[in-house]
Amino acid sequence: MGKKRSGGGLTGPQQAAKFLGVSVLSGVVLAGIAIPGAGALGLAAKGTVEGFDEIPANLKTPPLSQRTTILDSEGGLIATVYSRDRQVVPITAISPYMQKAIVAIEDSRFYEHGAIDLKGILRAVNRNAQEGGAAQGASTLTQQYVKNVFVEEAGDDETKVREAQEKSLGRKIRELKYSIQVEEELGKQKILENYLNITYFGQQAYGIESAAQRYFSKPAKDLTLDESAMLAGVVQSPSRYDPVNDSQEATKRRNIVLQRMADVKNISQAEADAAKAKPLQLKVTKPKNGCITAVKGAGFFCDFVRNTFLDDTAFGKTREERAKVWNQGGLTVRTTLDPQSQDSVNESIKDHVDQDDKVATAVTLVQPGTGRVLAMGQSKPYGFGKNETQINFSVDKKMGGSNFGFPTGSTFKAFVAAAALEGGLPPTKMYQSPYDMDYPSPVRTCGDKPWVNTGSAKVENETESEVGPYGMKEAMAKSVNTYFVEMISEIGLCPVTEMTTKLGVIPANGAKLPEVPAIALGSEGMSPLTMANAYATFANRGVYCTPVSIESITDSHGKALTVPKSKCGRAMTERTADTINTLLLGVVDSGTGQQSGLTDRQSAGKTGTTDSRYNAWFVGYTPNMSGATWVGSGGAKQVSMENITIGGQYYDKVFGGGLPGPIWKQAVSGALSGREAPGFTTVNIPDTPSPAAGGKPSGKPNKPAKPGRDGKPGDGRPGGATAAGPTGGNTGGTGGTGGDDPLGGITIPPGFIGGRD
Repeated sequence: MGKKRSGGGLTGPQQAAKFLGVSVLSGVVLAGIAIPGAGALGLAAKGTVEGFDEIPANLKTPPLSQRTTILDSEGGLIATVYSRDRQVVPITAISPYMQKAIVAIEDSRFYEHGAIDLKGILRAVNRNAQEGGAAQGASTLTQQYVKNVFVEEAGDDETKVREAQEKSLGRKIRELKYSIQVEEELGKQKILENYLNITYFGQQAYGIESAAQRYFSKPAKDLTLDESAMLAGVVQSPSRYDPVNDSQEATKRRNIVLQRMADVKNISQAEADAAKAKPLQLKVTKPKNGCITAVKGAGFFCDFVRNTFLDDTAFGKTREERAKVWNQGGLTVRTTLDPQSQDSVNESIKDHVDQDDKVATAVTLVQPGTGRVLAMGQSKPYGFGKNETQINFSVDKKMGGSNFGFPTGSTFKAFVAAAALEGGLPPTKMYQSPYDMDYPSPVRTCGDKPWVNTGSAKVENETESEVGPYGMKEAMAKSVNTYFVEMISEIGLCPVTEMTTKLGVIPANGAKLPEVPAIALGSEGMSPLTMANAYATFANRGVYCTPVSIESITDSHGKALTVPKSKCGRAMTERTADTINTLLLGVVDSGTGQQSGLTDRQSAGKTGTTDSRYNAWFVGYTPNMSGATWVGSGGAKQVSMENITIGGQYYDKVFGGGLPGPIWKQAVSGALSGREAPGFTTVNIPDTPSPAAGGKPSGKPNKPAKPGRDGKPGDGRPGGATAAGPTGGNTGGTGGTGGDDPLGGITIPPGFIGGRD
């Protein structure tokens, strides 16, 4: 007999249970008549509802979260990502055995009763009244579906999940009312279909299709009798009956389901016995989720696509809204990744830099005129293990990149030259270009306050024999530091920062480019994607296009989502771009980038190496492809690339043209193999007198070169290259002593300023 409260009578829960039983018997619930106020029944405790009529009439069913498929530009699979691994399928794609098994074990009278099983509820009410608990048990398959809808809607909110699963009278009443609605609107077969698609089957598998693939590596339509019974048995307790971790318990549970199917005449006893005799015969496919599963070394590109989605307001007003759409999944995302280009990038990286090297490399290729990101790879794979990382060296910090990017060295000089040419400076402009010099002062900025060299900061060239005067063509080919410092001092800093803004050249940490002369030598940290896309503007004859990685997206219903397109705008005149192209053709023809030039088509580019050789770059392009290659220290510890072995090859000194250049060359050669080879539109730039031809040198022209920079193989000048492959260049840096401060008081970590090639 049930326990009584002190003073006599049934307890609150007992009264509630008894009342629910009476209500059901009298048809009150089915008629939708209000249940009396909760307070009168002692139901005011947390988790109950105020009244039956006050429950909203319509159950809002959220779309089921599903896996999202990310494809390359040709439709090939890159990766599958999901918050819940689910593939929604129609009832016709589910084995009849599975349909019968789940009904037999979960709600054998499913096709006989309405939304509520009166007999089952009476049994449960009577039992719980005797035990003094809240109404529980006897849930119909429809009610279970409704509960799962609430769980699905709760998502990853643990509090909401607990509320959706709590064993309370309030939740039961809510389920009852919504179950009536669902039965009226959907019908039995649709309810069964929805239930099998929403239910959790353990091992990260949501829905019957993912469960069939997870445990048996087959589609749900091909499940056999014994396989269906096993999966139906898992639903009650996915952890307890997990066949992967406890085959014995799973087998017992499966056999219970088989016997139940025989008892309700879904199968014969002989069929049940035959199925019971079979072993489980699992063929497990391990859960695979996220960009770590990406093929073709495209894990970082996959992560870039995800971050692009989360960052773009086209997919939702707030990041939270966008994250909800992404986590909901069911998307098919077709990207710009070109399989041929990605394969070529991977091969080149593999041939030049090893995963366990002290330094890393990253390569990004983009298409001029469209902004399409064609390939993205790096030597440290995407992952969590040793010599793996989740930092994408190719992109800015907010897109999953490093905190500061990487100083670009002399690759920045092309932007200074573009700003000068756009302002009317002729390409024949000559500067004295001494071996070393103080940073000129003052230098105009965009504001009223000019930059002033308060610490006698100095700049020097790579060798003491490298003295001017030089014209722009020779200075660019040799990457003469003092030439470009004199140039930026003459034109001022504002034209340069305005030009870089047009080219999307923003430091990787999102900060504003500082107005200091040292930017001419690549002092600021940038990402390879930023550099590749900026140089693509030269290839596109002065029109800049924002980078894009997503071509199209369709949702789970095949509806196309609006995808942002690349935004293009003129950053400089065609004449300026053609002049830069002519100058940078000279870099690979006869300058510091000779080892980087392509043999089957025109290519242009610029080398860059920073102080202490912490970073080395080559940014190059053809009219139909632009790419940036960076080699350097990917971690917190800076590694000087002198007397170092990289990719099994020893380098006495790493230059931009000596390692990044050949990586770029192999990657782009393979990416463009078999594809058209358009040429550049060039301009005529007259040669200017060199010091040997009567030009007036300045600085220290007669001093010998520093050790290792004497014009013999290894200095990287035209005609010289060691077996290691480094090419020479120019030293940026402060050069002076003690109080030298080229950044005018801005503190930069040691080795951050670059200017070599």
